[in-house]
Amino acid sequence: MPTAPLPASHAGFRLAWRIAGAMLCRLVLNTARRFVYPFAPVISRGLDVPLTAVTAMVAACQAAPLVGLVSGPFADRWGYRRMMMGGLALVALGMGAAAIWPTYAVLTLAVVLASFGKTIYDPAIQAYVGARVPYERRGLVIGLLEFPWAGSTLIGIPLIGLHMDLGGWRMAPLSLAAAALGCLLLMARLFAPDGPPPAAAGRLLGTAWSALAARPEALGALGFAFFASVANDTLFIVYGAWMESRFGLGLTALGLSTAVIGSAELLGEGLTVLAADRLGIKRAALLGAALTMAAYALLPVVGQSLAGALAGLFAVFATFEFTIVNCLSLSTELVPRHRATMMSGFFVAAGLGRVCGALVGIPIWQAGGIGAVGLVSAGATLLALLSLNKGLARWVR
Repeated sequence: MPTAPLPASHAGFRLAWRIAGAMLCRLVLNTARRFVYPFAPVISRGLDVPLTAVTAMVAACQAAPLVGLVSGPFADRWGYRRMMMGGLALVALGMGAAAIWPTYAVLTLAVVLASFGKTIYDPAIQAYVGARVPYERRGLVIGLLEFPWAGSTLIGIPLIGLHMDLGGWRMAPLSLAAAALGCLLLMARLFAPDGPPPAAAGRLLGTAWSALAARPEALGALGFAFFASVANDTLFIVYGAWMESRFGLGLTALGLSTAVIGSAELLGEGLTVLAADRLGIKRAALLGAALTMAAYALLPVVGQSLAGALAGLFAVFATFEFTIVNCLSLSTELVPRHRATMMSGFFVAAGLGRVCGALVGIPIWQAGGIGAVGLVSAGATLLALLSLNKGLARWVR
């Protein structure tokens, strides 16, 4: 595959259209991955299963990042377009099956396939950007690519809710299958075909991951992804319980607090677009980690009132999103010959961190309240900062 950045003028215009198309595809993928969370009660009633069965469906998706252990190296060898289209095809297939056969087992399979599709698609598009966008503009483009994460909460899920109001819960998988199929056609139109795949290599996976293990900067970024995700999910798993017990919030108010988090994520992504390349991506990532650590530590202090708690949550998630998107941008340049493998590794490490954070969050909150959660999250973020700083100590582009 060609890896040189495209020249300006016409080629740059084509690249801009491809990025816009990729953003639309990611909006569909993120919505398919996240729509079960807010509509779990509706889905449980529609399928006539207990609510715990729907939460088990969500839990089954947590293993999806492990697919990246295989998909990343194959994207580097087979082509980014092939893997991106494969990820969208999984969503279209799974959601289409759930719309035709509306059973619990098929919907669970559809949601898991959507998670696999996102795991396959995301590293491939980020590696594609890393291979074609100059590093000096990388923060801008990767930041734009992350807008659909917040967009899935602010645009995608509300649209799914509107469709479900009109035609019942089965409209969700039907709409998502149609959208994924449309994205497949769009990608086939916008992205140039990959070259012929190379002959199968028996040591493909081992070679790719060995290349990462030999690079301190790659290990530093993986450590950052793990510890930063531990910190964020330690708080995320308990913030609803904290807001409910501390301020007596009902379901509607808790939903509004989730909108605060979505807005914070959008701000963090916007700040990356505006500031990352001017500050320098490495400097922005390290600065963001320091600000995130401070936001965690100050959350118990400012969270004595409802307004202060919401402001503290906003600060935490805005700085975290700014930091994580900058580190994603940085990671696209750390191992240029294995970009998709590096990005897959980043998501695998982050997924493991989320699992650990979700497991320890509730016990920490029960033992020491939001003060203990804030301190643990701040400490984990410090470890993330030290890991990234240590890994990049001798790194030169």
